[in-house]
Amino acid sequence: NKRVYQDTALHIKLFLSIYFDTILSVFGGNMKKLRLVLSVLFILAAANSAAQASNIGYADFDKVLKEYNFAKNAYKEIDAKNAELRQYVLDKEKQFKNIDSPVKKKSFEEKTQKEFNAKTEKINELTAQKEKAVRDNILSACKSVAASKQLDAVVDGSVIYAGGVDVTNDILEILNASKK
Repeated sequence: NKRVYQDTALHIKLFLSIYFDTILSVFGGNMKKLRLVLSVLFILAAANSAAQASNIGYADFDKVLKEYNFAKNAYKEIDAKNAELRQYVLDKEKQFKNIDSPVKKKSFEEKTQKEFNAKTEKINELTAQKEKAVRDNILSACKSVAASKQLDAVVDGSVIYAGGVDVTNDILEILNASKK
């Protein structure tokens, strides 16, 4: 193993030596020309990286959620269900105060707790369903905008400090034009 390692290292040194000798011979042994060409290549590589960075789109997703009609309606529906649940609790508290018997109070508490749990579960399911639909629709709109604008990615605007293309309004146009 040690012998193989030494042979491999020797081959690498030989390859690098031949490689750099070839490069120097192309430039007539002039290191200044080599440095100039390497500098130009580095600048071109940096410019290419900068050009690729402009293929990033970003969006203000807080604005998207606030102005996306389907999301606004979904959150209103969830808020209404939560308001109904709060009213249900207030009504049951009033009813509970009017019960005289400890046995009836215990039975009422158990029945009310079961009803409350069922209502809470329904609200949680509705919330999960609506949030998933909103997320899926936004994701679909982001993919559509990325494809139409030939962007490599669309990210949250809070992670972009400079550069990129703002596609917030493009995403909102697609979302609000849709029935979803």
